[in-house]
Amino acid sequence: MRHLVGATIVMVSLAIAGSAFASPEVWKRQGWKTDFDKALVPLEEIVSGGPPRDGIPSIDDPRFEPASSVSGFADREPVIMLDVDGVARAYPLSVLTWHEIVNDVIADRPVAVTYCPLCNASIVFDRRHGERVLAFGTTGLLRNSDLVMYDRQTESWWQQFTGEGIVGTLAGTELTMIPSRVVSFAAFKAMHPEGEVLVPGDPGARPYGRNPYAEYDTRAGPFELFKGDLPEEVDPMVRVVVVRRGDDITAVTLPHLRSAGKIEVDGIRLAWREGVASALDTGEIAKGREVGSVAVTDAVSGEPLVHDVTFAFVVYAFHPDVAVLTEEGPVRLTARR
Repeated sequence: MRHLVGATIVMVSLAIAGSAFASPEVWKRQGWKTDFDKALVPLEEIVSGGPPRDGIPSIDDPRFEPASSVSGFADREPVIMLDVDGVARAYPLSVLTWHEIVNDVIADRPVAVTYCPLCNASIVFDRRHGERVLAFGTTGLLRNSDLVMYDRQTESWWQQFTGEGIVGTLAGTELTMIPSRVVSFAAFKAMHPEGEVLVPGDPGARPYGRNPYAEYDTRAGPFELFKGDLPEEVDPMVRVVVVRRGDDITAVTLPHLRSAGKIEVDGIRLAWREGVASALDTGEIAKGREVGSVAVTDAVSGEPLVHDVTFAFVVYAFHPDVAVLTEEGPVRLTARR
């Protein structure tokens, strides 16, 4: 029953959030100490996602178990695989769906492992910012349906999809992204038998393994919380591989990559492999339809590159000038008429 209640709360929160947005006066009354005079984006673009600040609690004291002996994860379950200086860890989306942020330290490197279900964006950041080590939480707010994080040191607000500070003292600065991949639990265990897997601190606290956004990635478009334009040339909910190299963005639709198997473009090598379930399809994540995993490397050095697999509407919202490579060739997205 507790599991059903947890999923219901998420869906009700999304439904009642509607188009309402807060304001600096409202946010200050809620206790925010953010410097709202420093904002890079129109504040009306930031809307409530339903839960309050930290209503979706970050994991700040993560627990891990050896991949070789951990139980409770199915072979096809998607996990964020992170390898830093030979230390490998897996962060299951069945856990991150209910927490969205893990503040961790791996190989002495402070990292934030993040997942925004509404954008299907899995991104890892270095938590070091100048001389500070930041710790992140969820604001309960969204922009373009993407998680708006905050750091507990300055209460600046950060856009998860871009890693940019958008409101507050640190607005205009960026976090460093770290290469990671979403693979199956079975693949992680095979590649890193001595690796570690994130496990819930309290397995009964959340309906881990359940997807509260059932059938989300087969909708005609995102939830009504998204108020931006939808692209005309491609399905707004089609998955797109977004590769970041400095200020350069390369985007390839997942159906194109899946059909080709391997693609080389802009000095980047992309490869698709089956075996991973969608975290946003059926009510049980482990039973989601096949979406596979993506590997992205530099075509010359073979080094892994920063990338994530998101939806086309997200690409258009944040990178409207980027051409997306489809099976028909590169297209520039435009708004639906």
